[in-house]
Amino acid sequence: MIYSLKFVDQFSTTSLINKNKPEGFTQANWSSAYCNVEEECKNVKLKLIKGSIPQNLNGVLYRNGPGRLERNEHWVHHPFDGDGMIVSITFNNGDVSLSNRFVRTKEWEEEEKEGKFLYRGVFGTKKTGSKLSNAFDIRLKNIANTNVIKLGDELLALWEAAGPHALDPITLETKGLSNLNGALKDKEAFSAHPRFDPGHHQESRMVTFSVSTGPKSTIRLMEFATQGANVGDLLCDRKDSFNGFAFLHDFAITPNWAIFLQNAIEFNPLPFLLGQKGAAQCLKSKQNGQAKFWLIPRDPGRFSKQPSKIFNAPNGFVFHHLNAFEAENKVIIESIFYQDFPSIGPEEDFRKIDFNKLPEGILKRCTIDLLTNKISEEVLSNQCCEFAMVNPKLQGKDAKYSWMAIAEKLTGNGPLQAIKKINLLNKDSCRWSAAPRGFVGEPIMIPIKNSNIEDDGWVLTLIWNSETKKTELVILKANDLSHQATLEIPIIIPYGLHGSWVNSDSRY
Repeated sequence: MIYSLKFVDQFSTTSLINKNKPEGFTQANWSSAYCNVEEECKNVKLKLIKGSIPQNLNGVLYRNGPGRLERNEHWVHHPFDGDGMIVSITFNNGDVSLSNRFVRTKEWEEEEKEGKFLYRGVFGTKKTGSKLSNAFDIRLKNIANTNVIKLGDELLALWEAAGPHALDPITLETKGLSNLNGALKDKEAFSAHPRFDPGHHQESRMVTFSVSTGPKSTIRLMEFATQGANVGDLLCDRKDSFNGFAFLHDFAITPNWAIFLQNAIEFNPLPFLLGQKGAAQCLKSKQNGQAKFWLIPRDPGRFSKQPSKIFNAPNGFVFHHLNAFEAENKVIIESIFYQDFPSIGPEEDFRKIDFNKLPEGILKRCTIDLLTNKISEEVLSNQCCEFAMVNPKLQGKDAKYSWMAIAEKLTGNGPLQAIKKINLLNKDSCRWSAAPRGFVGEPIMIPIKNSNIEDDGWVLTLIWNSETKKTELVILKANDLSHQATLEIPIIIPYGLHGSWVNSDSRY
């Protein structure tokens, strides 16, 4: 590819452009990333394609996502049903190496042995066989494919409808299901979206939740130690119940609150029971429904032991929140809103989806006034985005900057092809683009440990280069998104979900 620089907005912006190709992606280029991962690597040194690797970037990038998408020519209906595969990319004084390994869940081992799908997928994948074979089989397959985090000496592969799998953080060997030192009950669901409190209460913590849902939903809010002799211990534990069905993928924290958004959706279980649809395909927006913000007091905070608070929320559907913080008697939460719940119907092929028919994700800020119970909302960015994050040192604080994956076009939905940095105060932005033939994944912002400058650090993301048919790792400077390095990955990695960074001297 031939690259050039393009400068826009008020920050200097690097845009990756192929001069010999027309702008705009093709469906074939985008969908070519979907395939099975056929190889498990162990400490393979990555080839530097361009730039130079920062010498003081030391640690491990962990990343999770679907790695098995097809068995005996039977494809999953949605990539979110693919079996989890963990990637670890280790940085050591300029040397970079990769290992990858499938999470050896009980279900993965059974299906590998038989060479076919034995379990239905939440997003519509059906068991191999007749239509009747799917009816009334409501078993959930723990695919362990959504996130991966390190807690103490264990790596945890997360999937929100079941318990976490513990892995060896170096070899990625699966140890089995973990109950987190007895904190989880048998078959208890565990969120795939923990939040790491950087130390609002004198110590860093992992804050997370489980939810049991139905006509009445109950959230179990848990906080775990992440450092010291008691790392991994459950420090705080409370339960709060709310009226209505809850589909909760993510939440946000401040020093005093855990904030959830109950989307206004309903669940009709009949097509799922009859084997016609996956459970997620049975969700739809509730006509004339009212979304709610649930604010649960954190036990270490000022409102510990007090009842939770409920507020009406704006219309729309939210998968992911960016951040939340407090200001006087207000709670501010920043989230990615869709006009409706995006879904792929039973007769649709996910590799041929029409992006123009799906709602785009828009970054908004909601301000909740705890005294008047009023909520105001503000659009922070109209460009379709996903996987937004702030400097992890500012989780739960008033962060100035955010990094996110965005569509190349300015309005409407489209595949994620660029990384954007936005100033959340004045909305200035800069971006780095892999378009037209590159597609980006979740950006991970890694702050320089001893720096007090918020945007001092790097941004790492995996991209799919559809021209070379290779997965690449791109390193950008966090402050202006200038390109630092591109490294070639020795295997093709399909578009993934979430990941995390662990400093070489970190305990979590």
